[in-house]
Amino acid sequence: MPTPAASHRFPRLAVAVAALAFALTACGGTATPAAPPAHAAAPDRVEPLATTPQPALPVTTASADGTQVTVTSTDRVIPLTGGLNEIVHTLGLGRQVVARDITATFEQAAGLPVVTRGHDVSAESVLSLRPTLVLAETTTGPAEALQQIRDAGVPVLVVAPAKELADVPERIDTVAAALGVKDAGTQLNQRTTERIAAARKNVPAAGKHPRVAFLYLRGTASVYLLGGSDSGAASLLEAAGAVDTGKESGLGKDFTPITSEALAAAAPDAILVMTKGLESVGGIDGLVKIPGVAQTPAGMDRRVVTIDDGVLLNYGPRTDQVLSSLITQLYPGT
Repeated sequence: MPTPAASHRFPRLAVAVAALAFALTACGGTATPAAPPAHAAAPDRVEPLATTPQPALPVTTASADGTQVTVTSTDRVIPLTGGLNEIVHTLGLGRQVVARDITATFEQAAGLPVVTRGHDVSAESVLSLRPTLVLAETTTGPAEALQQIRDAGVPVLVVAPAKELADVPERIDTVAAALGVKDAGTQLNQRTTERIAAARKNVPAAGKHPRVAFLYLRGTASVYLLGGSDSGAASLLEAAGAVDTGKESGLGKDFTPITSEALAAAAPDAILVMTKGLESVGGIDGLVKIPGVAQTPAGMDRRVVTIDDGVLLNYGPRTDQVLSSLITQLYPGT
């Protein structure tokens, strides 16, 4: 089951989850949610630009790990996070993508071979596909695997992970520049910015700002975490007119183990979870059994907002869809 970034994108969180899972006792399996979300799920597809761009190569671009990377071919691209894979496909170069990691779950990528074991990159699997460019994030690992790929002569561009809406344009521009399709990046950024702005217009101008707690759940590993200011959700919630209670409560880390005291202090009106995370605890019935949840306003009202794991924190071309879904679920009937 994909964990959060990755993205859709979450190697950083995956490390924390693995450590907690090792320390805690594993429990129960996946169950069907007791009460499915009221909103209809959109197809898990990306929408490529109408015109397929022609890469202008070679290009040399700065990598987030301090190196300079020269790209001479984009014939065989391997993005190592779901978010990066989404950007490449949306730029119109999906046919040149030859592999994926486990967080790339959207329809166009679903049939590609997976080159990660869990969340760790397999250098052997990557190299067996003869890539001409590998895209990674600073949280992608292990570092030895990326170095092995570089030592084999493959360009590896490392991209800084996105944590807020303001990161979206730079993220798209960085990938587009490395692919030699800067103009397509500009076009995609314009489309994405316009769509995000349109989504934000649907936030009610007046009324109470709902208080929302972002919980990361993996019931099969007894992992229950409360998102803090660095979880990546705060920017989305604030754009949707909500208050991120983890950030407001002063939780400076990305995620902290859930406690009844922390939830009581947060007092959320709604709880944001990833779809598979909710499934892993047995749906809403299982969620309210987590200590402290039933005592919150959200737990008492069974008010839960769900977003698909593969897109929630990607901060990419589908961010407007994430915002629209948040707004629809937070303000039903508006």
